[in-house]
This record gives sequence, C-alpha cells and structure tokens, in this order.
Amino acid sequence: MSLPVEEVLPDLRAALAARSEAVLVAPPGAGKTTRVPPALLGEPWAQSGKIVLLSPRRIAARAAAARMAAERSERVGETIGYRVRLDSKIGPKTRVEVVTEGVFSRMILDDPELKGVAAVLFDEFHERSLEGDLGLALARDAQGALRPDLKIVVMSATLDAARIASLLDDAPVIVSEGRMFPVAHVYRPRDPRGRLEDETAAAVRAALSAERGSALVFLPGVREIERTAEALRSTLSDPSVDIRPLYGAMSPADQDAAISPAPPGRRKVVLATSIAETSLTIDGVRIVVDAGLARRPRFEPALGLSRLETVRASQAAITQRAGRAGRLEPGVCWRLWSKGETRALPEFDRPEMLDADLSGLALDLAAWGVSDPTTLAWLDPPPKPAWNEAMALLRRIGALDESGRLTEHGAAVARLPLPPRLAHMVIEASRHGEGLLAARIAMLLTEQGLGGRSADLRERLHRFVTERGPRADAARSLADRIARNAGGGRGDADEERAGAVLALAYPDRVAKSRGGAFTMVNGRAATIEPASPLARAPFLVIADIAGTAGRAQILLGAPIALADIETMFAREIETAASATVDAATGAVRGRRTRRLGRVVLYEAPLERLSGEELQQALLGAVRDEGLALLDWDETALQMRARVAFMQGLDSESWPDWSDEGLIASLDDWLAPALMSKSRLKDVNVAEALANALPYELRRKLDAEAPARFETPAGSSLRIDYAADGGPALDVRLQELFGQDKHPSVANGRVPLSLRLLSPAHRPVQTTKDLPGFWRGSYAAVRSEMRGRYPKHPWPEDPLTAPPTRRAKPRGS
Repeated sequence: MSLPVEEVLPDLRAALAARSEAVLVAPPGAGKTTRVPPALLGEPWAQSGKIVLLSPRRIAARAAAARMAAERSERVGETIGYRVRLDSKIGPKTRVEVVTEGVFSRMILDDPELKGVAAVLFDEFHERSLEGDLGLALARDAQGALRPDLKIVVMSATLDAARIASLLDDAPVIVSEGRMFPVAHVYRPRDPRGRLEDETAAAVRAALSAERGSALVFLPGVREIERTAEALRSTLSDPSVDIRPLYGAMSPADQDAAISPAPPGRRKVVLATSIAETSLTIDGVRIVVDAGLARRPRFEPALGLSRLETVRASQAAITQRAGRAGRLEPGVCWRLWSKGETRALPEFDRPEMLDADLSGLALDLAAWGVSDPTTLAWLDPPPKPAWNEAMALLRRIGALDESGRLTEHGAAVARLPLPPRLAHMVIEASRHGEGLLAARIAMLLTEQGLGGRSADLRERLHRFVTERGPRADAARSLADRIARNAGGGRGDADEERAGAVLALAYPDRVAKSRGGAFTMVNGRAATIEPASPLARAPFLVIADIAGTAGRAQILLGAPIALADIETMFAREIETAASATVDAATGAVRGRRTRRLGRVVLYEAPLERLSGEELQQALLGAVRDEGLALLDWDETALQMRARVAFMQGLDSESWPDWSDEGLIASLDDWLAPALMSKSRLKDVNVAEALANALPYELRRKLDAEAPARFETPAGSSLRIDYAADGGPALDVRLQELFGQDKHPSVANGRVPLSLRLLSPAHRPVQTTKDLPGFWRGSYAAVRSEMRGRYPKHPWPEDPLTAPPTRRAKPRGS
C-alpha cells in the first residue's frame, strides 16, 4: 500500500546526497516511521553501514520493526531489527536497527565514531525527551569532530521545523502533506466534580453507541486506566467489546495483544497513556476518546526525585491523539473538554530538559569529555540551576572531581545502564557483598510494574525473584549482569537489607516515623497508608513519593534499622545537648539528641548538665526562646541603650546590640559569663555586656555616653538613653540654678532633653535649651510655682541663684 511520505522520498534522498542533515515533517499516517528507513538502504552512502532509527518508546520501536519486517515478508531480526532495554532482535544481516533513545545514548557513548552506522534518524522528535535531546547533541558533536559523513535526519509530525533546521546548520526541510482521513470532533466537557474514570467511562459508552469500530482512549496514567477499565467492565452491556489496557510497564506480549486487530465480530477499547500518541497504528480503531491530560515528570531538587505531575496535554499532543482515529478510515474524536478550552492549551509539550533531573545527562557528558554543556549544540540548553544541582550530586557521590572531570568511580558509575544514584548504590553495595540485592532494587525502580505494587520494597523484591514472564526473566538477567559488572560480591540478596542498601542511593530520604507521618533528612514529610506494614517501622528509606509538599504520600520504601543509620552516616550525625529554661525559676531541663539532618535519631533527658555541655545548653535555650530568659536589670538595660546610642552615631565602630544582633553574638558576650553559672538568672547581664566591649570602647562609652549626670546641686541622676527624641534627664528645676550651659553628651554633639520637675517631681517643662528657658518661659513657671510651692526658692534671676536640693530655711 502506497503511503503519502513516499511522494517526498526523492526530495529526502537528494537532500542527503548533497549534505548530511535533513528535517522531515510528516503528519500522522504519512508513513515516515516505516517507509523512510528502508527507502534509504539503497543509497550509495548507506552501503557501508546500517541505519539507526530512534524511537521514544519501546512499544513503538518493536511495532515499527515488526511493520517494516512484515512489509518485506521477513521476520524481525533479519534486515530489520530492534534493540530496547530488556529485549532485542538483531542479526548479522540487520541493516535497519530501531532503538530507543536511551539505547542510542549508550551506543554513542561506547563508540563515539558510531562505526558501522551510516545514518541516525530521530523519529517523533517533537516529544523532546531528555534522551532525545542528548542523543542529537552527541550525534552532532560526533559528526563535526569524527564522522562528517554521518547522516542525521530529524522527523516528526508536529515540530517547530525552523528551530530544528537552524540547529542543523540550516538543513533543508522536507514536508509531506500526508494523508489522514477526516476526523470529526465531539466535545463533551466532563464534570469537574466527578471522578475522571467515571466521566471517561461514560464518554466511551456514548461513543461506542454512536459509532462503529474500536476505540482508543487516552488517560494520564496506569491508575486511571485500571479504574476506567473496572468501570467499563461493570457497566458495558455489549459482550462483544474487549477492554485492553496499554502502558509501558506491561509485558511485550500484553502490549502486542492490545495493539493487534480485534477478532472478527468483536470490538475493543484500548485504554492507553500517551504511549499510544505516536508511531502506532491500531487496526480497527476509528474512535478516539481523549481525557486531555498527560503525566509529565517534574524534578524536585529538594527531594532528589522526579515527581509525576498531571498536566493539560498540549495542542500538538491532542492533534496526534485525534489523528489515531483517521489513520485507516474516517473517524471521530471525543474530547472531554469544551472547544474553547483548546485555544488555551500550550502549543507544544514542554521539553523534558527544562524539568528533569540532569544528573544522568551531566554524567554522560562527563563521560563524553564535556564539563560545560554550552560547548554543545542544543535546541534548549540545560537550565543552569538544574545543571548545578546535578553537578553537586555527582560530586557528592564521588563521580566527579572538583573540576568536573570523571573520577575512576564516576567512570564505573557511567558504565552501568542505570541512573547515577542507583549505579552508585550498586557499586557501593557490591563492596560489601550486596551487589545482587542492589541490582535487583535498581531494576524495580527503573522498570515499573515488576514485583507488583506493594509500598514495601521487600515484598516487591520477594515477588520479583519468582515472577514469571519474558520481561521479568530479562530484568533478572540484566540485574545479574549489572551485579557482575559492578565488581565485588553479589551476595544472597537478603530482602531485609533493602533499606540499608537503598540508603546508599538516597541518604537524603532516610525518614523517621512521627505522628502518623515520616519526616525525611531533608525536612520534607510524607504519609503512608495506615494498613501498610511500613507504617509501623520507626525508620524508613523512601524510594518513591507522590503529591506535593504537605500532601505527599509514600509509594515505595523499606525499613532501615537505627544501627545501620548510625554505622552508615556516622560522619554526618551530630550530637548536641539542648535545654529549656523555666522563665520564672530559671530551672534547666536538658536533653541530648543525635540528629541526621532534620531527623532526630535519639533523644534522652540529661539529669545533670555541667561544664561546656551546660554552657551550650543554656546558650541554645536563649537562641530558641529569646533574650527574655535573662535577668535584665536597670543597669543592663541602660548599658544596652548607651551602646545603641553610640552605634547610632558611629555604626562601624560600635556593635549591634539589637535583639537580632545579641542573639547572633551570644558566643561572644554571653558564653564567657556562663562559665561558672548553672542558671541564666545568675548572669550579671550588664557585666557580661561590658566585658564584651574592647577596653577603648568602654573608656569612650563612659566619656561620651555616661550612665549618670551630676547636677550642680550634687545629685547623681540616671540618663535615659532609650527615651524618644534622644537621651533625656529627669531633674528638679532648682538643682540647675546658675547653670548657663545646656548639658550634653557625645562630646557636646547631642544635647540632653531636660525634663524639668517641680519639687514634688511633677513635670514642669521639657527643653533642649536651658539658657533660653531661664531667660524666657521661666518667669511664667516661677509665677505659678511660687504659689504652689512657697517653701522652695524661686529667685527672679535663676542664673545667679545657687543650685539647691532643699526647701528654704525656716523663717526665710
């Protein structure tokens, strides 16, 4: 059967004969995946090597190879073959090899020259996976430095072709108009109050009643698929309809059953994730039901994991999905949103590069010899914050040195087909004879669905050992190879040691049970189903988590013994004494804690604290509960106010004695005063503060901000340095008779605010100009005061009268 892409194959051949790069844009159903690679086999430049076709997903890779082989009346593994993780079918005569993007990354890292490869075709590049972007960057780098003859073709149905062409040195863009049968659209907005699976099942039933043929239903994840399948099986009345889930964690046999044609006289409903968006043609499907959602990984550096997030599908994605209905005949797409909402959808899927954990990318580039990603050509370069976080992680596990170069350990990590944390875990565990256990854990964490779905990693390991099926067999074989390649002992894979081994990969996810939840070393908390056996464990290592902060739920973990934590993290564990102080009595209640990050491993009361331990406990209590625990008498408060006054005049020379400043400097001023004290109430705060001042500052403080003022009458009065408006003095008016100069501090720079008092210590007047007061308003004050206080002197000329603290002598 002729397909539309064949019309532009001459243009593609001509472009690749003239240069080494090309961009091919072809809509769904054009046949680019299965017709382009075989069509290039006869080209002169292809005679010396094979053509490698990259596919984003395993199921698409296997299906594409099967279709191309069938069209040549061959078996897969002859001219056409494939290689994916856990499965491959290639032979000595294989000329077209369909591989997943991760497999290609491993190919080019192992052999930068790509010996025996004539062309690399990047299919469905619009999905913008991290591995796809990396593969293209490495292929371009190899092409420029080692293989100028290597052909590179980027293909997609929905693609920003101009950007790709620019990245490929203005490569020619070949466009196939394609041939897709018309697809009608039915908009059926779902009730936001209803469950997604119920709304989807209702739409499927309506579509099956209104239309003939089989249906392909797009849902965001496995749980939604299973719930929708259950809802359909219990409500569909037509016995001729088969319900077929389709997702990546299924076995190849189950996937093949889902995409194979329905038997004569039967219909089927394929419930799929975005795995079915591209490169798959399911015979008999002319109905698409699209929930309009997708699940995308979003890396959280604080947790060190990629959390799956449910988002609205892009316009490019829903176009691809709708196209599945019109591949072989006219079809219909039922969309569970309103027509107007389509315009608000993002145009393309967000590149995984912008949200992913980049530690694997950084490690691969280090193995390539690149420490600065900007030296390579990217459609979207790695974001700097995520890149820095990835480099920091690789340094923490010893994979990179401080200059960013690969260490011997890093080279060993890079050789294992695992993410860096898990590869590091396997290597470290192998040194203690637990390599096989670590490799099996790595398989369960990277191959979804193996070992069941228990939240207890030990249970999944136990099931994995006896699980039947080609996928489980291949995964166990790969685990055995990884354990052997990691060196050291493979061990007996004791499942009870799962937590301790997992902690080698995720030390930041060691967690302690507390109040129905688990708090991790990094401070984040997560809950677990109360019925889970893990809920009773005092300590866990968390392997997988879902949800956002405050609503996170543990999906997978394993218990770890306190003794293992103490042994493994001895250098990181901090031991400290802390105390609380009774504000009224000053009694100290101390505790000793052993802490790993934010997790308290051990806590016990201390009956008697002494020496430095007591000092640190008292300091800690003040840091936690504040300065009010100390006995602030008038002298201490004035000392603090005097220094604050001088600091306001010269901030560089004087210390900051605000609450924040004193708390920050407790070790400088309070710690020495605690050396012989057992209670905070016993500390002379004024003396502690004074001792913290250098000698020269103490002299300057006494000279320029004296604590007291000596009146001409001989009284020693406290200066209020905390008063509003500056330093102030409460003084009886008669004590200043004869004073023709206004009192001041700071070497005359700041006048005191004189609050003049009557003989009964009642306020009379406030002034910062005493001579002006004597010559001005004193006369009015005298007139009033003489009648009220006749026994006290009220001279007409206060400047010539002697100062006094007494009343007039009797009879005067």
